[in-house]
Amino acid sequence: MWQRIQTLYLGIATALMFSMFFCTFATIAGPDGAEITIRYSEKLSYLSLMIMTFIAHVAAVASFKAFFLQARVCVIAALLALGFQIWLAIDIFINRGEMSFSITALFPLAAAFLDIISAKKSMVDEMTVQAVKSARKARKNR
Repeated sequence: MWQRIQTLYLGIATALMFSMFFCTFATIAGPDGAEITIRYSEKLSYLSLMIMTFIAHVAAVASFKAFFLQARVCVIAALLALGFQIWLAIDIFINRGEMSFSITALFPLAAAFLDIISAKKSMVDEMTVQAVKSARKARKNR
């Protein structure tokens, strides 16, 4: 399963999305110096997008034997991660003055980037396999 580099990329993207379940999104400094932390799992919209994106990544890793299917699921996972990143960016832009945000807010963007790379490599692998099969078939027919 881990023999191909795209499966490693998908594993890293899955780990990034899984780690977001336990990370903080932002901290708010109160007037008395106390800090309030906001976790990703506290907001229903973030939690639902994280669950959908994580399930898409697990499905992409699990479909390592079917190259075309893996490429398609990678693209779906990348679109979900990109949508999650846009949602986070909007919230960051709206609340930029009153909150201090964590670096984990960029994890969906990194996951989407890794998904696109792995989709491309899966398609290249599938095209290589198909070319070898057609070359063997042509050699047999001679």
